[in-house]
Amino acid sequence: MRTFSILISVLTLAACGGGGGGGANTANLGTCSNSDQKRFVRDVAEDWYLWNDLLPDNIRIGDYDSPEELLADVVTYSPDDGTGNPIDKFSFIGSAAADSQFFGEGRFEGFGFSSEFVAADDLRLLRVFSGSPADTGGLARGQRILELDGRSIADIQAAEGVNEVFANNQTLQFTMEEPGGNQFGALISKAVVTIDPVPQSRIIPANDGSGRMVGYFELATFVSTADAQMDAVFAEFRDNNITDVIIDLRYNGGGLVRVAETLGNFLGGDVAENLVFTSTEFNADRAPDNNVSAFFSRLGNSINLSRLVIIATPRTASASELVINGMEPHVDVTIVGDRTFGKPIGQLGFEFCEQILRITGFQTVNADGDGDYFNGLPADCPAPDDISIPVGDDADPNIIAAMSYLDNNACPVTLNAFEPTTFEKVAPDLSGPPWREYLDAY
Repeated sequence: MRTFSILISVLTLAACGGGGGGGANTANLGTCSNSDQKRFVRDVAEDWYLWNDLLPDNIRIGDYDSPEELLADVVTYSPDDGTGNPIDKFSFIGSAAADSQFFGEGRFEGFGFSSEFVAADDLRLLRVFSGSPADTGGLARGQRILELDGRSIADIQAAEGVNEVFANNQTLQFTMEEPGGNQFGALISKAVVTIDPVPQSRIIPANDGSGRMVGYFELATFVSTADAQMDAVFAEFRDNNITDVIIDLRYNGGGLVRVAETLGNFLGGDVAENLVFTSTEFNADRAPDNNVSAFFSRLGNSINLSRLVIIATPRTASASELVINGMEPHVDVTIVGDRTFGKPIGQLGFEFCEQILRITGFQTVNADGDGDYFNGLPADCPAPDDISIPVGDDADPNIIAAMSYLDNNACPVTLNAFEPTTFEKVAPDLSGPPWREYLDAY
């Protein structure tokens, strides 16, 4: 029995097997001395790292001041990403308790929003989690952060950067600007935030006069608490004979592979039962005993899926991409929006000394053996993510594009001017603990 946990998240990064937590090789740890912790990280890397064949024969623990420093050196031996940098930007050491809380309960401590730069000093909110400190403080999608504790975003970026400010402060004074230009201030403190993994779902009438209905839902992250909500969504879809589905994964950086496999069963259990959904492949040393394929299983609320549309952005990663890639050999899959991030690899979890080592240990491929999408999966129907419009609204360009494709089997001409992202692994930063996205902003 495998005792490690598998994560594909970007958290950014995703997992097969149990939920959250889990440990392996802990017998090799000895004590929690600095030397033993470094030795533990080295031993796990030599045993389980996806590219362990590229590691030097003798990693000397005395050459490093900490287990984190040793791990940072390990990832430099991963293949080149095409820009002169190592492809592994995802292995990390974090809090075991926070890891378990996030993947098991969908909870984290933070302000409760994520954001992105639309210009060098223009930081906008992408989403605000319901009931979070940011939500109760009046923050909302589309607003601009002008200042933090009286410092302009430009000044902060020229110094330590906004992510450091968010990470290192429990309370911040936000100066905000609404889309209409109105400014306001809000003093916001971090607190425990519970993510709603399925923020919304609905059934949309087709526009082709056929009376056909389309199922839509937004999936925020692949955590254990998503199971029951997805079951309820697909029960409604099944009751309404839905065969075309739109899944909004535009901000979903990944999560547990087990939850991704459950989603695959809802989507493909009826139409591809007993066929391969995804295969997990380990390094040459571990492959014989651990390589495994997940087969579609029919669930009570699996639907007779015909066409699947995925709304994506460069924040769509890992377990999200696993679902897209896994479904493509079996049904008509269309990506609307923008190119995905490009993370066909995942992390294994090894607990030690109240920490967890999440080390890149496997790659996933679909039934056709395809899985080398390190540059992302391209959009079939490009559409902008207009943050001035609520996610999933009828006026959302991504909903317009998705419905146009389903109604007419073509992308809407009105969106043809949108240019997809020139793909670079620069934003979002999916390194570090997978709950980081939810603590504040990328």
